[in-house]
Formats: sequence, structure tokens, C-alpha cells
Amino acid sequence: MKSALNHFLTPFRIIIIAYIVAMILFSFLLYLPISHQPGVEVLYSEALFTSVSAVSVTGLTVVNVSETYSYTGIVFLSLAIQLGGIGVMTLGTFVWMLFGRKINFSQRMLIMVDQNQNTFSGLVNLMRGILFVAIIIEIIGALILGTYYLRYFDTIGQAYYQGAFAALSAFTNAGFDVTGESLIPFANDYYVQLVTILLIFAGAIGFPVLLELKEYFSRKNPNFKFSLFTKITTTTYFAVFIIGVIGIWALESGHYYVGLEWHQQLFYSLFNSATTRSGGLATMDVSNLGMATLLFMSGLMIIGASPSSVGGGIRTTTIAVMFLTIRSFALGKEDVKVFGREIHPEDRQKAFIVLSVFIVMLFAAVTLIVAFEGQHNAPLMAIIFETASAFGTCGLSMGVTPDLSVPSQFVLMILMFIGRVGLIAFLFSVKRKETKSHFKYPTERIIIG
Repeated sequence: MKSALNHFLTPFRIIIIAYIVAMILFSFLLYLPISHQPGVEVLYSEALFTSVSAVSVTGLTVVNVSETYSYTGIVFLSLAIQLGGIGVMTLGTFVWMLFGRKINFSQRMLIMVDQNQNTFSGLVNLMRGILFVAIIIEIIGALILGTYYLRYFDTIGQAYYQGAFAALSAFTNAGFDVTGESLIPFANDYYVQLVTILLIFAGAIGFPVLLELKEYFSRKNPNFKFSLFTKITTTTYFAVFIIGVIGIWALESGHYYVGLEWHQQLFYSLFNSATTRSGGLATMDVSNLGMATLLFMSGLMIIGASPSSVGGGIRTTTIAVMFLTIRSFALGKEDVKVFGREIHPEDRQKAFIVLSVFIVMLFAAVTLIVAFEGQHNAPLMAIIFETASAFGTCGLSMGVTPDLSVPSQFVLMILMFIGRVGLIAFLFSVKRKETKSHFKYPTERIIIG
């Protein structure tokens, strides 16, 4: 019996179970009466949706957070966001080390799965580094925004409360807010927007990148070199960001941007490109954008952030490896080379598997929600946008999520959950144990394309 249980509880399944338990736990905490504003009643389905959205650091909601939850509820929500942002194993490792326990092989396996790593080396140091970097960035962000918010709020406590939550939400790319209007009140405050964009970048670029930057600027190792992962993910992240800025501006220059000053157009484009990469905060009502822009932004949300970051989506390395593979094929080359290194064939295979499964699941989710809702209750474009936002753990919304039926909301919860644990981890959790074949069939070519 014990052997069968050990066989079933692979590291991938344990991580998935851990996230499910966290989501259920926080759903009960957010369902408690002490978590609600006086006179506000919350259905358990609403508390569960909020919990899944928080632990998956998405930001889609079916209730107005500021009007629904008390300070106690906001604390529970913040803990769920923090846990989801840095990962269950990061927090678990910190608690384990706090009690002076050693990290054994099984726990290192779980860390490797949770942080999407390929090797065992340096995992505990990685956990320490992630926690240290995350806390430092969040504190600095809270102090900067809290101090600046003194001009917006009546009391010091309220200013720093708003600033602390805004910094946490931006860095973890959670997309939640306690203003009730996201960042729309700061649509013309470019300082708040720049700080928020930098926090979104810091969370979405990937923890390994931040730790390598920390090591580079510390100058402790004169022979330090950036890894191939850092080079690819950083280049791709900012390339997609710039493409997003240009694309959004070009698509809206004859629509929403008509009559706006150049700096307003620039910052709307900058912020929307940054927030679609899993940030989820908004400085405007995105439903006012044109359909072409909404489709384009859906694509940006699908690409998402970098691996081993707080964000979701198919991730920057997936899109980079696919582009490089297609480029090599077009040039008649079998191997894929970049930055003086060659991409491993298994990584190329994973990239195409991730995209293929992502598209199939996204199409299935859109189809199911359309079947549940029908065209009359929610426009198709809005359903596509909300679905891409959920799967990419972004949180941007056209405002239709609260109006969706419970079955449709459940579909979004599944997408947010898979988006947080990652498609690779999810696929490995349902994958059967590999068995050796004792014979092979003759190979035969088929027509492709």
C-alpha cells in the first residue's frame, strides 16, 4: 500500500496537491465572516474563485475586493498572493530552515519542480535568494509608493497600506488592488506607473535572472558570466515588451488614442504592454480598446512572463526556442544555436508541446464558456480575452467575469490553476511512468503540412 502511494505521489503531483490545498485553505479563510466588510455576505464560490486567483497570482475577481473584504480579509488575501508569488516550496524551505532542519533529496526534488529547474545544484541557495530578493524588492516598492501616496490619502497609515499592497500586487504580478479601480485613479501619474512597471518587470523577468544580476553587481566573482537562460529570457522579454508597445500604439492611434497627447499615448502603450505580461493592473478600462488591440493583447497575455518567475503564460523561453527552431529550419540547419550555445533537442520538443497543449486547452475552454453562456450573455471577444487572461495568470479583464455562470467561472479557475503550476509540471503530473519497449516497428515517413 505504501509502495503504491509512493509511486502515485511523484514530485509533480505533490506540488499540484500543495497548491490545491493552499487554494482550499485560503478559500475558507476568505469565507469567514471576519474577512468581510460589515453587512457584506460572500458566497463560498466567490471566496474560492478569489482564493484560486490569489494563489495563482492572476487577479481576476468576481467581487470588488475593496468593498467586500475587511482588513483581516486583505491580510489573508496578501498571504495567498505572497505564497503564490514566491511558490509553496520557497516558503516551505524557509520555514524548514527556520527550525534548523536539513533539506533532503525528496524536498530538493520538490523545489526543482516548483521552480522549474533542471538540476539539483544550488537549489537551497536559490530558495534563500528568491525569498531575500522578493522581500527586499517588495519593501523598497512599499516605501517608495507609500511615501508618494501621502499626497493622495488623508492619513499616513492609509497611504502606506495602499503602497504596501500595490507593491506586493505589482511585484507578484497578482493584479489585485484595494483602490476599487485598479490604477485608473493614477492614469495621469506617470511616476506611479513607472514604479509599477519596474515592479512588474522585476517579478516577471525570472528569479534566476535577478539572482544573476545580484551576483554580477556584487563583483565577488571576476569570472562571472550570465547563463544562456538569462540571455534568452531577458532578450525575449524586452523584445516582446517593445513589440507590444509599438503594436498597441499602432492599433489604437486611430481609435482610443485620437485626441490624446503624445505622452498619454506613450504611457498607455507602455503600461498596457507591461501589464499584459502577467501584471494584470490597469490604468484604463480595456473594454474601450478596439477588437484588434484586444486580440493582440490576448496574444501578449498568452506569451506571459519568464520561467521561474511570478508570472504565467507559455513563457518567454518557449516563444524564443520556437522562433529559433523555425529560423534554423528555414536556413536548412538541423541544430539550433544562439549566444554561442546549442539548444538541447529536449527543450525544443518541450517548447512545441507547451504551445500545442496551451492552444488546445485554450480553445476547449473558450468553447465550453461560450456553450455555458451563449453569445447573448458574454461577447465572444470578451470570453477570449478573459480566458487568455486566466490561462496567462494575467488578471486583465473586460469586466464580464463576475457575470459569468459558476460553471464558466470554474473553467477559469482550472485555467488559473494550470497557469500557476505550469504546463510542464501539469503534463508531467498526468504522465505515465516511462517503460522500455522491447521491440521496434519499421520506420515510415508521412506527409506533414
